[in-house]
Amino acid sequence: MDIVVNEELKAYIDPLTPEEYESLERSLLAEGCRDSLVLWGNVLVDGHNRYGLCRKHDLPFQTVQNPRFQSIEDVHLWMIEQHLGRRSVSDFQRGVLALRKREILAQRSAAQSPAPSAAQAERADEAAPADEAVAPAAAPAERPPSREALAREAKLSGNQVALIEKIQKQAAPEVVAAVRSGSISINAAAAVASLPEEEQREAALAGSKELKDVAKRVRESRRKPREAATQEASAPQAAADVHDDADELTRLRRQVAELQEENAALRKELADLQSARA
Repeated sequence: MDIVVNEELKAYIDPLTPEEYESLERSLLAEGCRDSLVLWGNVLVDGHNRYGLCRKHDLPFQTVQNPRFQSIEDVHLWMIEQHLGRRSVSDFQRGVLALRKREILAQRSAAQSPAPSAAQAERADEAAPADEAVAPAAAPAERPPSREALAREAKLSGNQVALIEKIQKQAAPEVVAAVRSGSISINAAAAVASLPEEEQREAALAGSKELKDVAKRVRESRRKPREAATQEASAPQAAADVHDDADELTRLRRQVAELQEENAALRKELADLQSARA
């Protein structure tokens, strides 16, 4: 069989790092190709690196067909599930794969729920003849999993998936490349992604340290308005507390004065009694 390498499928998952590629090559040379290459017909689905190295070193390999594949979407979903189960995949890659899965399932769900045509709607409004069997209603399309469910599958938090989605939508390619390589964190990349694209690009070209510094400045600029708002919100309460303290002090002073007057009256009464006895 002539194996076909589909470049779109080959590029669907992030490539191995040079270190990972060298490690795989050493393993194949020492132990041979132990795992079968997965095919869809004659199209290579899983094992592109192994296939290339086996051809390079003239190593034997086995292939296997996956009967689950009915469409290119099935192939993509299978590839995503396989890579989500691998420990070497970074958190950012996991988030990207989870978002791809959600998009595929959402498109599939929409395709399974076509809107009824005008003629179908008109027929549905009419009473069916008594002697005509009524066709069973179509089963509702399966809803795609929530972001939280996908996050759990990807071993991430819902917030991490949201940040990765923001990076994909707003970050300049240079910032995406930095977070893919691990030069900056997901949180830092999401903060930088809120800036205009030109500022993102300039920071990325200046290096990872500048990217981290820019992310820190962005987060601090967001924190200051929140702190100011908190202080403004607490100021009326502080003023009210001061006012309450002043009222309490006035009340206590009045009470002391009343007690002093009462004490003076009692002393006078006692002095009058002693004079009368004398």
